[in-house]
Amino acid sequence: MTQRTFVLPYDGAGAADPAVTGHKGAAVARLAAAGLPVPAGFLVTAEAYRAFIDDNGLLEPILGLAARVDPDLPATAERAARQIAELMERCDLPMEVAGPVRWGYAGLGAQDDPVAVRSSATALDGWPPPVGWHETVLNVRGEAALLDAIRRCWASLWSAPAIEHRVRNGIDHGEATQAVLVQCLVSAEASGTMVTTTASPGRILLNAAWGMGEPVITGRVTPDALVLEKGTGTVLERRTADKATMTVPRRAPGEAGTQEEPVPDRWRTLPVLGDDQAAALARLGERIEALYGRPLMIEWALHDGNPFVLQARPLEDDRGWEDTEEWNDSLSGDYLWTSANMGEAVPDVMTPCTWSLVQMYMHETMPASTVPGFPEIRAYGNIGGRLYMNLSVANAFARVLGTGKRAGRAGLEQVFGKVPPEVRIPPLPVSKAEVARWLLPVAAKARLKARADGRRLPDFLASSPGRCEALRDRIQVETDPGALLHLWGQALLPFFREACHMLGAARRRRAPSLIMLRRELARLAGEADADAMLAGLGRPGGPVPAGLGPVIGLAELARGEIDRATYLREWGHRGAHEFEISAPRPAEEPEGVHVPANSASGHDAVELLGRQRDASRAAWKRFSARHPGRVAGVRRRVGRWARAAYQRDAARSEVMRVYAVIRAFVLRAGELTGRRDDLFYLTIDEILAVLDGDARPLERVAVRRRTYDRYRALAPYPVLIRGPFEPVAWAGARVRRTDLFDATDPLAGYGTRGPENASISGFPGVAAVVEGTVRVLDAPEHGGELRPGEVLVTSAANIGWTPLFPVAAAVVTDVGAPLSPAATVARELAVPAVVGCGNATMRLRTGDRVRVDAGRGTVRLLTVSGRDGDVGSGPGDLREPQPTREG
Repeated sequence: MTQRTFVLPYDGAGAADPAVTGHKGAAVARLAAAGLPVPAGFLVTAEAYRAFIDDNGLLEPILGLAARVDPDLPATAERAARQIAELMERCDLPMEVAGPVRWGYAGLGAQDDPVAVRSSATALDGWPPPVGWHETVLNVRGEAALLDAIRRCWASLWSAPAIEHRVRNGIDHGEATQAVLVQCLVSAEASGTMVTTTASPGRILLNAAWGMGEPVITGRVTPDALVLEKGTGTVLERRTADKATMTVPRRAPGEAGTQEEPVPDRWRTLPVLGDDQAAALARLGERIEALYGRPLMIEWALHDGNPFVLQARPLEDDRGWEDTEEWNDSLSGDYLWTSANMGEAVPDVMTPCTWSLVQMYMHETMPASTVPGFPEIRAYGNIGGRLYMNLSVANAFARVLGTGKRAGRAGLEQVFGKVPPEVRIPPLPVSKAEVARWLLPVAAKARLKARADGRRLPDFLASSPGRCEALRDRIQVETDPGALLHLWGQALLPFFREACHMLGAARRRRAPSLIMLRRELARLAGEADADAMLAGLGRPGGPVPAGLGPVIGLAELARGEIDRATYLREWGHRGAHEFEISAPRPAEEPEGVHVPANSASGHDAVELLGRQRDASRAAWKRFSARHPGRVAGVRRRVGRWARAAYQRDAARSEVMRVYAVIRAFVLRAGELTGRRDDLFYLTIDEILAVLDGDARPLERVAVRRRTYDRYRALAPYPVLIRGPFEPVAWAGARVRRTDLFDATDPLAGYGTRGPENASISGFPGVAAVVEGTVRVLDAPEHGGELRPGEVLVTSAANIGWTPLFPVAAAVVTDVGAPLSPAATVARELAVPAVVGCGNATMRLRTGDRVRVDAGRGTVRLLTVSGRDGDVGSGPGDLREPQPTREG
């Protein structure tokens, strides 16, 4: 019988094999073998995990619990994770595992010396796993605590997100294993991260903070940032932050984990690294990069001025991507891109079919979306599969159309969200005269067409649902690919273009600026009354505004006022992923329509809407008493704005209804050609070619699938991107900004976040102040995790998120503007919201407590949630940081 190995030293046979010791453990073994300074430690193999499971008979009950998980119902994964953890907690490690662990621990030093115990994933898919999936326990002292920490790491193989990931991707739960890395806890004076390749070639980026490096990784502290020249180690740029807090091991006897402490005032603004120390770290980074032969993100710590390497991992994980396409319009030049506005409506990585339809949509709704003679200059682009708008183009258009520099920037921000004042919008490489020569005639023609389309808009809105239903019926009965192709050209394509033109007309309706209108009303009536006077799109007895439709419809469904079939007929085409053609609509999965939980206030959306109407009437009454001579004029302006907003939302809803019909067309094409969902990885023109008998486009399906999966695995990119941007490299750096990436400024891409105690700011909403516990969600499908009264924080909130709004005490988003869906629905339901913050998901974590001042557009962090991080350096008993700079 082959002897089973449960514990390995760094130089043991198989220590550098990820299948044996996990990716993190194998990386440390590789660094140690190269003579690099890693903390002493040992590796608990995946075989030890298997022995623990087998010895305690856990596999069958664990698989039974995991089998009950529905990835679309997060509560089921949470329940399974909790039950599995309880099962494992009751079980002891087998003696043949516990014995070698004890011997390994004894070999690290004196009894009860602190160690860091880290999960080391063995799975090849999706490595490294996102922060929070797998356990890391810091400052572990004693044999009993060590064995318990190892068991906790094993249990985290069955965390809720890890279970969901395996279910969604068809990965066999029975094959999942977990190794563990045990290392001495470095008594660090300073820690941080190093990126060996930045947007500027030949540069290294260093982040540094006092004490443990965990808060640098999680964004709890704003670190110092340095840019160094490769080869020489010369510091080219340095930004020293105000480091208000540091993380240290918990001091109470027997307590593992960490805690935050204030940095003494005299060290807060002191540079953590001197030039010589930074150069030494840079040389170390270059050695490690040469070992791997690729760019890296390295976690490091200093003890007595000596560096330790805690972890090194590639910025790019290129396994399986040898044959992929590059979807990246940021490489076309020096432009400023934003994911606000259209990026809210299209929040997902797009399949090629969706991207081709988005291009058609843009062509029909934005006649001036390209610059003649300059095909590389477009008003929109595809960056890593995600939709971005080109602010350089928008700004140039605004200047040509007579908007001043300051007013033009303010106008752009109303639609596209805030641009920090220090961020420059690069000009187009085209003169203003050249732009004007073709833009002015195009704009004049578009205005004339918008007027004509505007007169037809009411009839279109009334007839569109019936026309969509008739087209869907025709699609379903077609049995011949040629006939389906004919239906596209004769009926569906013209209808789609008409719907786009109607939305274009609705968007061009002249209406007062919401920002200016609210500012004027606030001056005359106060913040609260201004918000109430601008609310009320959903008038009593009138039709439900399209933007409010799903949230009101679900409330009516919960009340029993409508049935499920009625809801799906009216709103089954709307959802968080409505622009992604491969995503099912709610109407296709009626069991997936979930009635929301009770709201934070104890009232549902219908009641909230009614209360806001009452508040609106009362505010208008007070305004009439104070300013009788202004009432008529202000009512006209508010009315024009409200009618424009109402029609814009209605037209957008009908475009999405047509989109659902196009999805039905693509699905039917897949059935008739026998290629099913392969067609989502072709453009619409390629799909039409396949229907016409041309099989050549199908040769690209496999490559397109791999490309789509590659980009889809990455975190959402920054809201603002300037210049060339590499999504995979950016996502590989765990210290990164979600608000801004600037290729001309290496320090703008990673880690620098502004003053530690600064408020998060965005666009104001309802004038209200609330305090609550943060719940960060990355998808509305996880809405079951939101508890009444929590503050919902997310990257972007489109109409698919709105059913969660009544449940939340407040809503905070990275992406957004005053006219965004999130802001509009929050205003109508009187839910406090601060949108367009840029960095809320970067600064906040689930469990934090915040104060949201929606009237001022600010979010202030009150207390932070306590949790261990994933960087194992620590200052030991250090109660005050010691200076590590030279001289």
